Amino acid sequence: MRDVRDLDWVAIQNKADSAAIRARMHHTVDAMETLLDRAGGGGLLFDADRATTEDRAIQLRQRTTAAPLWIIGDLHGDLLALETALAVIDAESTGPDRPQLIFLGDLVDDEGYGLEVLLRVFELVLQSPSDVCVIAGNHDEALAYNGVHFTSSVAPADFAEFLNTNLAHEWIVRAGKLAVRLFAQVPRALFFPDGLLVVHGGFPLVDLHSRLQETRDWNDPACLSDFVWTRCHPTARRKMPNRFSRGSQFGHEDFAAFCELGVQLGRPVTHMVRGHDHVEDRYAIHPAYARHPVLTTVALSHRLPREAFGPHRRVPTLARYVEDALPQVYRMHIPDALIDEMYPEPAEAIGEDAEAPR
Repeated sequence: MRDVRDLDWVAIQNKADSAAIRARMHHTVDAMETLLDRAGGGGLLFDADRATTEDRAIQLRQRTTAAPLWIIGDLHGDLLALETALAVIDAESTGPDRPQLIFLGDLVDDEGYGLEVLLRVFELVLQSPSDVCVIAGNHDEALAYNGVHFTSSVAPADFAEFLNTNLAHEWIVRAGKLAVRLFAQVPRALFFPDGLLVVHGGFPLVDLHSRLQETRDWNDPACLSDFVWTRCHPTARRKMPNRFSRGSQFGHEDFAAFCELGVQLGRPVTHMVRGHDHVEDRYAIHPAYARHPVLTTVALSHRLPREAFGPHRRVPTLARYVEDALPQVYRMHIPDALIDEMYPEPAEAIGEDAEAPR
């Protein structure tokens, strides 16, 4: 693990300029539409590894580049954390190869700067499509457009509400439609040759294993849903799948059973990196998973409105791929004043904190 404090915070603050990002929106949206309209698709990172154009659970070939590969977890509109992560990546990139990025999903919702984060990810894709991969999170997958207005099947769904409030704004609507289109196409899981599984949530739970053994269909909708929606229990051995809710949990023996299944089906899995669970420290490596390690990483610099406990300011994380091991965690210590300026603590929360010592 590495702690990062020494960055050009003025430059990062200038990059996290909502007005400037929106001022570029016409060009960004127009160029992104053109990219996705290309014959053969957008050509994003790992698209060439898909078995078919509809493959969403991609078994990757051996990497042939020395380019550093970075993994950015849930952002939920945290523009400050995104720009900080990009600054860290730039500072750590000393070789000739352009760094490659994997976003673990959940770019929007939970207030913040959802539109701006989305536009910045579009800009990163446009700079070099073959160096950026976006994995769909549950909030991304839940976003839809029915021809009249935007909808979402999760809560909070403030990004869909924001889009609907701006239906008269052509470019915001086009950005929203682009998001729906992109999220429908992007991967739900990446299987690395060294046994690393990269997802937003988890893996197909035990009640799907016999079906997988029979069909070997990793793109079964139920499997794709589990890659996106399942949650990690930090200590449990096993958890019963709950098909009445998409947010079933898994335990360490459940993951071990899936790793064994992967060997049987020609997709060995030994360890995993994921987002989805907003752990207080913004990363977690639970000891119970020592046999098959799991890293949870999220890039959130503040407490989200739906997070009931913990400090307002947080230390967001990102991770760097290390072959045959868990990714290396980078903790980004953003100055308190910068967090407070972009994400002021609600007045009621300040009052609660003030009374806590009694």
